[in-house]
Amino acid sequence: MKTEDISLFHRIVETGSLVEAADILNLPKSTLSRRLQALEDELEVKLFHRQSRSMTLTASGSHFYDKTTSMMSELEQTLSEITDEKAEVAGHLRILIYPIPELMQISQAIFQFMDLNPSITVEIIVSAEPQDMIRNNIDLAFMLEDSFNENEMVARHMLSETVHFFASPEYLKKAGYPETPCDVSEHNSILFRYPNGRIFNEVPFGQDMTLQVKGNLCVNNLSVCLEAALAGIGIAMMPMPFCQDYVDSGQLEMLFKDTAPYEGKCYLVYPSRRYISLASQRFIDHMLVVLEDCSQTASCNQIAKIRGPIKPII
Repeated sequence: MKTEDISLFHRIVETGSLVEAADILNLPKSTLSRRLQALEDELEVKLFHRQSRSMTLTASGSHFYDKTTSMMSELEQTLSEITDEKAEVAGHLRILIYPIPELMQISQAIFQFMDLNPSITVEIIVSAEPQDMIRNNIDLAFMLEDSFNENEMVARHMLSETVHFFASPEYLKKAGYPETPCDVSEHNSILFRYPNGRIFNEVPFGQDMTLQVKGNLCVNNLSVCLEAALAGIGIAMMPMPFCQDYVDSGQLEMLFKDTAPYEGKCYLVYPSRRYISLASQRFIDHMLVVLEDCSQTASCNQIAKIRGPIKPII
């Protein structure tokens, strides 16, 4: 019995469709169907109830899925322990990246990982829209701390960045300058909606405050938020590295300069219900090293910070 066929079986379970699994895995449907049939023949059990548009597990299939999930996880962990760290690994990784200022920094680290592991294939998905990581076969994702609410996730803190309030001189001339942080609630703010559906209308400020904000525009993309701030729509809360050039040129003004900024966090997350492949583990190790190196250089604006412990999101 091939472990690769068991892995393909897992993907069919997670997508609920042979067609969707074939599309995600970039395999012909006929090939996936043939390998599934071969697995069933070898086991001498029926794993799925096949319907026209979906597939549901039989009792035997559900039992096999539960048992093989832990088995595959243990196998990958064993391979990771006994395999030379410099040995080449193979496989395909689907990586979701929330559109953050460090997008290119993360992308460059991914390209470096591919250079070190030529047999790895990678698909990068940049999206601020909600994504079901299991159903969409996403192995790993870089997301902001408030942008995911799935119950069974594992998250590792990768990056930190300072977040401030900004407004254009035109807006401040028109609406007045907020003298204190509490005055922000009386201004028009550019609201932000996270992929989990939450609107960011209770925003952290400084180290221990939360401010209520309101506004007539809501976006889910930092670039659009920036454009709206530059256009004088309202006050925006954005990462400093994303706005620095516009502050330097006078197109934006940073508010409340005397208050310590809020520190936003970006996590590398993956579903705990799915076993983590050797390729994924090597990728995580690589990102920890590369982003730590970047955090110590001026080229990364000294904003990347790393913590070792894995944080379960319950």
